[in-house]
Order: sequence, then structure tokens, then C-alpha cells
Amino acid sequence: MNDAGFSVRSSQASDLASIQALLQPFVHNQLLLPRSDDQLSRLLESGFVAASQDLPIGFAAVEIYSAKLAEVQCLAVAEQWQSKGVGRALVEACVEFAAQQQVLELMAISAEEDFLRSCGFDYSLPGQKRALFISPPLTD
Repeated sequence: MNDAGFSVRSSQASDLASIQALLQPFVHNQLLLPRSDDQLSRLLESGFVAASQDLPIGFAAVEIYSAKLAEVQCLAVAEQWQSKGVGRALVEACVEFAAQQQVLELMAISAEEDFLRSCGFDYSLPGQKRALFISPPLTD
């Protein structure tokens, strides 16, 4: 446990229900995508829990797409624990995990640009590449 009263550890299968409960308000407010138990179970294998007195107060995971690219997924911190270093500690755990897996680039998609920039994320990738997105039209 650090001076702020929380610790970060690898997530475990037994964390599933408590993490789903932690994520629910963020899903309800459309800040995170909903995840089925199966989807979240897969993320637990590369995820991290921030806990205070054994209660989860934050979660984040790394989804590895290839040796080149991975993404921080499901970054969430309980409202009463926000702005206390929990999110930063979770992001640092994700960055360290990606480095251990020798992933070349780690991305994060979020509405919290300032927070991610403060953690070292930027729009420019090595060689000044930029990620561009399109929403394909949905078909019936």
C-alpha cells in the first residue's frame, strides 16, 4: 500500500464481479463500452486492480493486438478516488506490462486528453504518424 492508501496488483478471475460493478457507472454514463463477463474475463488476464482495504477502486487492462500495437482498455477509477494518483498508477502498470510484452506502441482512447498527456501519451507516433478513424455506414 502506498502513502495515498491504495495498492495496484494484477487482476484475478475472482475480481470479475467487483470490477463489473466498478465499471457500471462509467458504462451507464457512456464513458466506457459495456463488456460481457466473457470479454472482461479475457481482459483480466492483462489487467490491473487498484485496491484500498481489499476493495477495488480502479481498473485498467491492456489489450494486445500485435507485437506493434496494444491499447489501454477499461480505465476507470471510483469517483471518490479520482485525482489521488489511482489512474496514473494504473496507466503506469499498463505501460510497464506493454513494455514487458515488448509491444512497440501503446494507445489509449479517452475523453480525458489532459490526463493521458500528463501520463506521457501524445497524438504523434514515432515518425510523426497519426491515427485516423472512420465510422463505416451500418448496413441492415
